[in-house]
Amino acid sequence: MSIRFWTKKETKPKQKKGFFREWGDAILFAVVAATLIRWATFEAYTIPTPSMEKTLLVGDYLFVSKLHYGPRTPITPLQVPLTHQTIWGTNIPSYSDAIQLKSYRLPGFTTVKNDDVVVFNWPADTQHPTDLRMNYIKRCIGIAGDKIEMRDMQVYINDKLMPEPEKVQYAYGLLTTTPINDKFFKENDITDVQAAYGGIGYVVNTTPAMAEKLKGYDFIKEVVLYKDSIGSVRAEVFPFKPSMYPYNKDNFGPFVIPKEGMTVNITPQTIPFYEMAIRKYEGFKENEVAVSDDKILINGQEIKEYTFKQNYYWMMGDNRHNSEDSRFWGFVPEDHVVGKAVLIWMSADPTETLFNKIRWSRIFKGIE
Repeated sequence: MSIRFWTKKETKPKQKKGFFREWGDAILFAVVAATLIRWATFEAYTIPTPSMEKTLLVGDYLFVSKLHYGPRTPITPLQVPLTHQTIWGTNIPSYSDAIQLKSYRLPGFTTVKNDDVVVFNWPADTQHPTDLRMNYIKRCIGIAGDKIEMRDMQVYINDKLMPEPEKVQYAYGLLTTTPINDKFFKENDITDVQAAYGGIGYVVNTTPAMAEKLKGYDFIKEVVLYKDSIGSVRAEVFPFKPSMYPYNKDNFGPFVIPKEGMTVNITPQTIPFYEMAIRKYEGFKENEVAVSDDKILINGQEIKEYTFKQNYYWMMGDNRHNSEDSRFWGFVPEDHVVGKAVLIWMSADPTETLFNKIRWSRIFKGIE
């Protein structure tokens, strides 16, 4: 009888990864992880314009939550990771639109509410796919199904006067007896200033309370609120039909913001409000919808009513007289909504020098 003792099988030692392989694997993991976090949870943004002052300042760095409203599945999958429209520091496109997918929104914690500060893809940007359009940030004034109206700069939702944002700003003209230096404006927290009237005055965007304070300075002869009166017409204001709707930036409406499942009658009176949403954002191909002053044709057939497939929102900047917003390009479709602005994690004043640049009081400040 032979006895065979068990012996451990010899194995070759695991070959150690090379230096470049280790770094390559680490970089790949970091890129994949960062891409997933950016897509599904939070993304960092910066504020480049004063349209939301004083709520948000130029140079604020934000975290925007995708979790609140739910992240969107990508429409444009062929894209360099961690880019938006171009490759960093160049004008080279970072994506190919050869493949375009249908987008779905995953469940979120909540839905867009009145007064939320929202980041969204700018609907008027027609040069890029929906998910790669320019990012805008505004306050949601009206949600889907709301009746909205603005009278003498005051917003009414469903016939109820809505409180203004705490730091809302308007444009004022200052007629002065002497030039004012930058230090004066900075001390009074006025950052949106333009010289006017041949050097003897200024146009400033500031709060009503500050405008009252300015009237008390003896070198300021006059402080005039620049507002559009009821009945004055601005053709560039939605719905861009001044002959029928003589609206302006401070007076418009009432009209109802489209809601998923809402059916509207298609008449010459309603076409100016809803044709753009139907034509551009409801999923029809470019040549499937034809619009005239008195009818809408879908695939050559005139429709008498239309039921909307998604929700829409009305967005406006808190710096009311220096904001390109829904008043100038209409409704924001739900599939353009990116996320909710929740936190300022850093703020740097672009007008200051190195040691005074950081706005320490704004770091880790919540957004209201």
